This record gives sequence, C-alpha cells and structure tokens, in this order.
Amino acid sequence: MLRALSRAFDRFRGSGDAAVTIPSMDGAFRPNERLDTAPAVLDIEAPDNLASDGRRIFFSSGTTVYELKRGGAGAAAERLSQLDHAVACLDVSSDGAMAIGLVRGGLLLRGGVHDGKPLTALEGRPIACPTALRFVDSDTLIICIGSECNDPAEWKRDLLDGQASGSVWRVDLRNGRSTCLADGLAWPYGLVVTNDNRVVIAESWRHRLLELGGGRSAPLLSELPGYPARISSASAGGFWLTIFAPRSQLVEFVLREPRFRRRMMRDVDPEFWVAPSLHHMIDYREPLQAGAVKQLGELKPWAPSRSYGLVVRLDTNFNPIASFHSRANGKRHGLTSCLEIDGYLLATSKGGNIIVTIDVAQNKELIA
Repeated sequence: MLRALSRAFDRFRGSGDAAVTIPSMDGAFRPNERLDTAPAVLDIEAPDNLASDGRRIFFSSGTTVYELKRGGAGAAAERLSQLDHAVACLDVSSDGAMAIGLVRGGLLLRGGVHDGKPLTALEGRPIACPTALRFVDSDTLIICIGSECNDPAEWKRDLLDGQASGSVWRVDLRNGRSTCLADGLAWPYGLVVTNDNRVVIAESWRHRLLELGGGRSAPLLSELPGYPARISSASAGGFWLTIFAPRSQLVEFVLREPRFRRRMMRDVDPEFWVAPSLHHMIDYREPLQAGAVKQLGELKPWAPSRSYGLVVRLDTNFNPIASFHSRANGKRHGLTSCLEIDGYLLATSKGGNIIVTIDVAQNKELIA
C-alpha cells in the first residue's frame, strides 16, 4: 500500500522513478576518447561474449563461437562451433567446459564432465532469454534470464514495455537442480562472482548493480548514466563494467508516455523507435533529439545520442574510479563485454563491429 502511494506521489511530482532527469557524466564518468583511439584487435560483425579459461580467449558473433588467436599487432578468429541459433551468452570454466546460451534453444554444454547434457528449463520455466552465464566451479553454473516475455534480440521491446520478469538461477549441473536467487528483475544482463563468492548482477533497465544472497538483493551501485551490460574481474582487484547504451531525457520521457509508446511500437520499424541503440546514427530516419545533433554538418561529440561506447573501471567496493569512452561522434558503440588478460583489456563493440584493446599498464592514471 505504501509503495503504491509512493509511486503515485512520484508520478504527481515527477520525482523518484517518475523523474526524467538522468545522472551527468562527470567525475569517474568524465568523457574522453580512449575507446576511439584504442588499437583495433579484430574487425568482425557484432562481436560479443568475451570469455576465457585462463589460457584461451573465446567470443561469439551471430551463430558462431570463435577462439581469438592473438599475435603481433593483430589477431585472428578461429571458428569453433556453428550453431542453429544466435549465441546470446557464453562462459568457460577453468577446466575448459563451455556453456552457451542461445537466443532460441536453451543452453548447450560443451566439453568437461557435463559435455552434451541438455539444459532447457529451470524448475519448469523454459530458458527462453539467457543473457549472462558464470561458472562458479565445474559443477555449478549461474544463469541470468533477461525476460520471460521477450527473447534477447527483443531487448528494446522489453525496455519500452516496462517489463521486469527477469531472474537469476544457480544450477547444480550434477543433478540438474536449480535454485532461484532473485526474481522480478528488469533485464539482468551482467554477472560476476567475487573472490568471496558474492554474486553481483547488472540490472539494465534499473541502471544499477545488485548483490544477491539469502533470498534478498542489495544495490551496490545505482543511478548509472547508461544501461549496464557484462561485468568481469580486474587483475589488480576490482572490476570492469560495460555500458551498452546511454540514458537520455528523451527516452526517459517516452518511457513515461504509454499511449505514445504503444502507438510508436505498433506503427514504426523497431530500428527507428525512440529507444537506446547499439550503433551510431546511420539513417536520416532515426529519431533526432531536440535537433541538437549536428552543427555545420558535423556530429557534435556532446550531442544527445541513442548510442555510446563506455567501459567503467570499478574498485573492490564497486565504486567507479575511471572510464573509457567512445562519444556521440565516435563509432565504437554498443559495448557488451570486456575481459582483462595478460595486462590488456579487450572489449567488444557490438554496434561498431570491432574488438578493441587497451593497455592497462599505460593507463595507470585512469585506473589507479
């Protein structure tokens, strides 16, 4: 009752969850061009899901899983698996077992002691929208389900519909028993298990990081300036967080206008919805934001944009301490995963069709 009254009061005043204000990019989020100037590792369509077993590096692109072979100034992609459906997420255990979540078709286990074991449901609920996976050990897997209403490719619809049907599960691969760690989540998209076995997730539509445990969830970092995606550990302690799209006042306003939103989703192609995007503007039909996009024919780097590139360095308490950006006038947008290995940070720009690398040692002023 009190929660309903609070929501009604927020809607009346335009405060709380009903506010259209967004956090400014300042402090640790101060814009720069570090991603746009970072060396390219590999040009490939829509790379995603960087993972490693400590020796090899893997990633996905569409329906294919690749191993990233680094050498010299660049890298090559060696095809490992061609699947029937697009890969939504993947992880690799230290013994080389690979878990692959598909846009349609549930979860595949390849290699290790559970090779070939089917996993299509969690306590009777189908695995229809896996968004993140993490091996705790060779017998235990944690799974993020982004939504029960939409598949991973329909993330814009899930956001605009105001869905909060996501969940997080711990699965014992030996007996198939699964335990729900959290439910009613608004698109859980990232997942990390800390050294002290805490489970932390990125809840995209609520712009925050949550710690799960004991049947409860506690916010660790709230009011992010964008929609968080995958999280990975940093070698010096702390974590790396990718943010796949920025928040904007225009999108926040549309989210609070149900009649307009429903008509837009009914009559307009999804590519041109007033919604976040993974790639920079490539079509004149895309929605402008107050006309403040171009000046003298050049896209403003500070323009309100539906897409952006952002990787955030977090300390051990999940506080942001530094960030790497590709601004509105850049093209390395839609960062969905990152991985630090051998002193370098790799990041997938799904919207920019490229994997980039950052020399962590040469950027100590940003990550200290």
